Amino acid sequence: MADLKPESSLRPSKHYPGSVAPVLRFRNSLFLFLIASLSVSAQSLSVVLAPSVPAPAPVGTLVGFTAIVSGGTGSFSYRFRVARPDLPLRVIRDFSPSNQLNWTASLAEGTYQIEVTARDNNTQSTAVSTLSYPFIPAVTGSDPVISPTANPLVFLYSAPVCAAGARMRVEFQAPGDAAHFTPYQNCSPPCPERRRIIASSSHHPVRQGVPFTSCPAPTTMNFYLAGLRPDTTYLVNHVIETPNGEQTGPQLSLTTPSSQFTPPALTISQPAPPTSTGLLLHSNLYGPSFATDLAGNLVWYYVTPITFLTQPEQGGRFLSLTWNPSGAPVDQIFREFDVAGTTLRETNAERINEQLTALGVRNITGFHHDARSLPGGGVVLLGSTEQIMTNVQGPGPVDVIGDLIIALDQDLQVAWTWDAFDHLDPHRMATLGETCPGSGCPPYHLAAKANDWVHGNALQYLDDGNLLYSSRHQDWVMKLDYEDGKGNGDVLWRLGPDGDFQMISSDPSPWFSHQHDPDFVPGDETVLTVYDDGNLREAVDPNAHSRGQVLLVDEKAMTATLTVNVDLGAFSFALGSAQFLPDGNYQFGGGWIVPSNTSNTFEVDPSGNFLYSLHAAIPEFRTYRIADLYNP
Repeated sequence: MADLKPESSLRPSKHYPGSVAPVLRFRNSLFLFLIASLSVSAQSLSVVLAPSVPAPAPVGTLVGFTAIVSGGTGSFSYRFRVARPDLPLRVIRDFSPSNQLNWTASLAEGTYQIEVTARDNNTQSTAVSTLSYPFIPAVTGSDPVISPTANPLVFLYSAPVCAAGARMRVEFQAPGDAAHFTPYQNCSPPCPERRRIIASSSHHPVRQGVPFTSCPAPTTMNFYLAGLRPDTTYLVNHVIETPNGEQTGPQLSLTTPSSQFTPPALTISQPAPPTSTGLLLHSNLYGPSFATDLAGNLVWYYVTPITFLTQPEQGGRFLSLTWNPSGAPVDQIFREFDVAGTTLRETNAERINEQLTALGVRNITGFHHDARSLPGGGVVLLGSTEQIMTNVQGPGPVDVIGDLIIALDQDLQVAWTWDAFDHLDPHRMATLGETCPGSGCPPYHLAAKANDWVHGNALQYLDDGNLLYSSRHQDWVMKLDYEDGKGNGDVLWRLGPDGDFQMISSDPSPWFSHQHDPDFVPGDETVLTVYDDGNLREAVDPNAHSRGQVLLVDEKAMTATLTVNVDLGAFSFALGSAQFLPDGNYQFGGGWIVPSNTSNTFEVDPSGNFLYSLHAAIPEFRTYRIADLYNP
């Protein structure tokens, strides 16, 4: 048990330059002795990699790389890293109990280095093995080919090499539908423009402006075809854009299979106007995440179990969290994957805790609610923590659940942390007194009952290098001093009831409460969209509804002007999303409407007029409007 620390003893947020590896050093002779004694057992541990598909394999072939260990004590963790041609090793999956990595070179052929590190969990000795595995072109002649992927509704289009100075994209169209396009890819550059990498160390490659001594062959062109309906025939061809005009490739026919996944019932009560475009990405809370067009037709799904699909990323990538309230930290997983379902990066809370312990930071019980990309390839995510506090949130010792914000570098190593226990007043309890066990509670272990104190649910990286953090149970959206990993974590301001801003509105109850998905509009960090679940209002008035809100935030004047305040027609006690659309409209979606356990998604114009309405027969964590499955 631990008493509340005096204010002077609160720890500041910490940043850790580069990888966490340099700080993982033992600080006394006892540990040094243990390292020396373990070197003997390390000699008896070895590991080899066995691929499920004999090499070489065509680009896009999903290969299972299985680690086979000899020696050791029988309990192991495995880390997998991959080096693409002419690039350094990068973590695909950090240390976990899984000894198999299912992976493919999806968009470029070449010889890849697949590395596994096996670690004996009892002795901490390690063994490393690297396998060179060639992925060869899927297209062998002069005509393009279409190949299936692990996702039944995603295909790989492979075309022959195209001339330097041009670029290519793929067009696909079903009869009666508008044409769809993949993003452009540049054709192979000429040899003098290529560069080789001279590595000053394995972790810090230096790009030198010198050409390859021998030019590697240009690579074929490979594109994911995504956004396809089941049981539908598409005509497919590529288009090459050159300085002299366009060249169209041969037309192929592709018929998609029947879906192995039946989405929940979707009802369109107000069809989208012709000016509304894009797809809906549904982050299903209790089943596969999926995407539909605005008419509710299925065009994509991801069946691997996850809890939160937190964010679509550029280039057909997705960030997700798996949250198991009764599971161990190793069962709490962050994963980045591509549109075909291939894992690109993955770690777990147990591996993160190893690093947090070495850094003297409170451990997490799991990840929850949000993960967002950072510049330079890093990610920032939310983790849950707990602490026994005495006479702070009740008489005697009380288990209090907090949040730890963790910034990871591109290899998923801890680079910066922020602890709610160090920066927020723990005497300010959850505004509605929420406790666990209960709905939405993270894993906790110190007591049978705990106060769900802050319950963070959203993060955003801001243009000025700081972070936006949403605390549902404090009813606050906070700006934190991150400074691109150099900040001390101070709370720069609090937006919400009893916060730092004056609200300008004629509404008698203008402030959001138990809010979800607050986000500043990209490129204009004065306009904030937010899904106001409205739990404080509903606690007073059982007929209160959730709202979609847009606030004009003036950080200098410390005012917030409510410019859009739309009654969404029902009360969502949790979940929900808010989004600015490129045409100037707004989407408010998802949520958990009670007692029906359903959700609604709406598009409204700046005046609050409804333009589109969809009802889903499930709760949805968030519902995103995306341009397509390549562009968020």
